[in-house]
Amino acid sequence: MSLFDSSRVSRTNTIGTSNADFPLADTGMYQLDITLKRGQNLAARDRGGTSDPYVKFKIGGKEVFRSKTIHKNLNPVWEEKTCILIDHPREPLYIKVFDYDFGFQDDFIGSAFMDLASLELNRPTDINLTLKDPHYPDHDLGSILLSVLLAPKEGQREVTMLMRKSWKRSSKFQPQSLRLSDMHRKSQLWRGIVSITLIEGCELKPMDANGLSDPYVKFRLGHQKYKSKIVPKTLNPQWREQFDFHLYEERGGIIDITVWDKDAGKRDDFIGRCQVDLSVLSREQTHKLELQLEEGEGWLVLLVTLTASAAVSISDLSVNSLEDQKEREEILKRYSTMRMFHNMKDVGFLQVKVIRAEALMAADVTGKSDPFCVVELNNDRLLTHTVYKNLNPEWNKVFTFNIKDIHSVLEVTVYDEDRDRSADFLGKVAIPLLSIQNGEQKAYVLKNKQLTGPTKGVIYLEIDVIFNAVKASIRTLMPKEQKYIEEENRLSKQLLLRNFIRMKRCVMVLINAAYYVNSCFDWDSPQRSLAAFVLFLFVVWNFELYMIPLALLLLLAWNYFLILSGKDNTQHDTVVEDMLEDEEEEDDRDDKDSERKGFMNKLYAIQEVCVSVQNVLDEVASFGERIKNTFNWTVPFLSWLAIVALCVFTVILYFIPLRYIVLVWGINKFTKKLRSPYAIDNDELLDFLSRVPSDVQVVCIYFFNSHMPLKRGNRDIT
Repeated sequence: MSLFDSSRVSRTNTIGTSNADFPLADTGMYQLDITLKRGQNLAARDRGGTSDPYVKFKIGGKEVFRSKTIHKNLNPVWEEKTCILIDHPREPLYIKVFDYDFGFQDDFIGSAFMDLASLELNRPTDINLTLKDPHYPDHDLGSILLSVLLAPKEGQREVTMLMRKSWKRSSKFQPQSLRLSDMHRKSQLWRGIVSITLIEGCELKPMDANGLSDPYVKFRLGHQKYKSKIVPKTLNPQWREQFDFHLYEERGGIIDITVWDKDAGKRDDFIGRCQVDLSVLSREQTHKLELQLEEGEGWLVLLVTLTASAAVSISDLSVNSLEDQKEREEILKRYSTMRMFHNMKDVGFLQVKVIRAEALMAADVTGKSDPFCVVELNNDRLLTHTVYKNLNPEWNKVFTFNIKDIHSVLEVTVYDEDRDRSADFLGKVAIPLLSIQNGEQKAYVLKNKQLTGPTKGVIYLEIDVIFNAVKASIRTLMPKEQKYIEEENRLSKQLLLRNFIRMKRCVMVLINAAYYVNSCFDWDSPQRSLAAFVLFLFVVWNFELYMIPLALLLLLAWNYFLILSGKDNTQHDTVVEDMLEDEEEEDDRDDKDSERKGFMNKLYAIQEVCVSVQNVLDEVASFGERIKNTFNWTVPFLSWLAIVALCVFTVILYFIPLRYIVLVWGINKFTKKLRSPYAIDNDELLDFLSRVPSDVQVVCIYFFNSHMPLKRGNRDIT
């Protein structure tokens, strides 16, 4: 073991493995205090001959620290301190240095490692680490200067109860631990709902060379965020978007609003800002606000409504609403058919029992994890407590939610809590509310973030759903709630290929149908052409408009009877499944690829265009697949709803002349804005199709939830 003659000496690392044996037999925890001082003569990775360096520390393959970014400097000075708890100094500390690139993958500068077993306890040490690149071992990449102190940790690890939400550059939800007392568990529960409708902007400041702007609006209330759509080339944009925020007692009631101009390939321009003080607004009343923009020009028009909170709660397993007979009867009465037109936004009631998990992944160097659960329904998110150093945790918690959309998907994610940094992902399940069987305790196999394959472990849940079918049907024809926190789209070769193949298959269906019709005209098969000719004469001679929904109704009925008879004409999509597996493998290579430079990473504008094309392909392919899955009875509730709607349309078109229907439709369209100036435009058919899953959603959610059985004892595990 290397000994130090003085309390602070300097040394240079070597790339290799230390043979030193740590002399202590104590298995207690150790505290590693590190001061990241500075870098010297780092390699230039930008065109200007500089870099924007930052540093990552890893132990046992897990990131334990990330420094701030120092821009345009090859000799950066950080002077940042961090404290890391380790179980034993046998694991080396890996240091990686990257160059931050806005919009691209960050460039790898160099790496080094420090043998913790060679450190003397309770003695601060200066260490100079020479950076190396395994691909270019002869290159001079600079060095990093650290000051380290390793000492035994007295006492047990402090207990952390909850996690906080933070948004990094990707705007992705990253849970972190907070040292909170048990009484602060109630801070998860919101006390009211703020409903906001963004109507329009007026006389905004022009930011582009053409004298116009491409404005969008960002809202923030506490940790909650919302971003509006972009309205191109206008100074008087019309948004007409509606969304909700949760209002917490201990959080400030100030909504921060900023307006931006979208610029492709560079940073967006700031147009102006304003605020809404919720404390001065009366509840249960809609307020029309015209807000003048500060630090800019123009104003925004909003509608803001404050209402009492929906019934959300967290309780122990021994206390739950549905086991109390009186409360159960009240809930059933609230969603009975007699109250179908009362509070249309309150569609149903959801109760989730998070019981336990088994055989979870070991995320800590000790071979254990500190797991906790996040239960999400759209934008509603609640958490369990943390069970420390356990791969088979028991939570025994009951969560209740109000259902706004019966087509929502319940997501339960298991994380490993880590001190002072982002929690590690352990697994996730996604369960459509319409597929839930009430009162059954099931074990769900945990899956990866993309829901394309299993990870390690299962989680036991018992779920109950009570809803009003009439409210759910009406809500299906209204705009779908947008999630505040969604992962930022990134360019993926596999995803681009997958969307292209999906779109190609939809187009090929139309092309094959056209070839089939043309073959009837060409009399390639005389029998088929003769039958088609007779059918054509019969249909054209007797055609009435009501026959269109009637034909669609017969198609739905035909596929339904095929399913009942066991002759289902739909086959599992192995092509999509194979592409999802390839995409998962590509995600696993992301960390390795970040150390290489590619042509794509140098052209942000091209990347943005490719992402847009990729998303358009996804939307077009999903549209065709949703139509197909409606008639294939993928979601029976929606197919039955389509049958009811088609029956109504058939009867209307049969008994009412077309001119009257067109007249009513035109009068409604022309007078809609006069009757309701701030009405949000929607298309009932598109809103309906948005609830139908695409083939990818079927594979990720419905297929994996029903085709991954396990056996444990005498019970089936789904």
